[in-house]
Amino acid sequence: MSTLSIILSAVFVILAIVVISAGVKVVPQSETRVVERLGRFHSVLSPGLNFIIPFIDRPKTIYTRRVESSAGGRPVIRMTATKVIDLREQVYDFPSQQVITRDNVTTEINALLYFQITDPKKAVYEIDNLPYAIEKLTQTSLRNVIGELELDETLTSRDTINSKLQAILDDATNKWGVKVNRVELQDITPPESVRVAMEKQMQADRNRRAEILNAEGEKQSLILRSEGEKASRINEAEATKQSEILRAEGDAQAIILNAQAEADAIRRVAQAVSDTKTDPAAYMLAMKYIDTLRELSSGTDNKTVFLPYEASSLLSSLGSIKSLFNQ
Repeated sequence: MSTLSIILSAVFVILAIVVISAGVKVVPQSETRVVERLGRFHSVLSPGLNFIIPFIDRPKTIYTRRVESSAGGRPVIRMTATKVIDLREQVYDFPSQQVITRDNVTTEINALLYFQITDPKKAVYEIDNLPYAIEKLTQTSLRNVIGELELDETLTSRDTINSKLQAILDDATNKWGVKVNRVELQDITPPESVRVAMEKQMQADRNRRAEILNAEGEKQSLILRSEGEKASRINEAEATKQSEILRAEGDAQAIILNAQAEADAIRRVAQAVSDTKTDPAAYMLAMKYIDTLRELSSGTDNKTVFLPYEASSLLSSLGSIKSLFNQ
């Protein structure tokens, strides 16, 4: 075999290897490529081993967004050309941008966007530069949503803003073969003067609430104290009332018992003198006279003797008593 034939064989083998390697494409999992045949869309390669016609079928070149660190440590966003389409969920961290709220306050806001390419064909042919388009659409949509809210609503309604942005972006990017899963606001930074004013307002509001709480506490304390005094007075009045009732009942019972005892005594005396000619009324009157004389004589000296004006009645009563005891 001549040297020329050896060289031609080697060249043929090399060309075969180049052609075969150009026609065999191995696509990793969660990635794909859009293949054009003579400038027209042909197919979307699936993960694994794929075969294309060399020099006729070519993967379409697209743009991707890369975040790199600069010398100062700040992230730098670069658009680079690639033939690989990543089907995994991706996150774009957009730089802070100034937006104006409805009450004309300029605020810096940066957002995170989570999205996923669901249709590689649309992502390649329906939009020229997909990452750039998503970034600008997010920025303009964020300005529109924040422009409808005041600053206080912006600071307290992050979930509402996230939901509105997610709905707007998902609807707008649907024709690009992109699914926006969620949007998150990272930082909302109002101007320094506004922050100082807000801090003063919050401090004043805290002081006002503290004074209200103190006033409410004092009010409740006074109410409870007055209710306690009222209950105490009611209890004292009830105790006095019950005491008076019991005392009156005791006095009434004592009077009844005394009357019953006196009636029983009169009854016994009447029974005792019933067999005699002595008048029971005269006997009781005589006993009353004797008790009265005893009381009169107990308060004077022994030299003075008091006699009732009707002494004859007293003597007749004493006579009746004497006759009773003699029998």
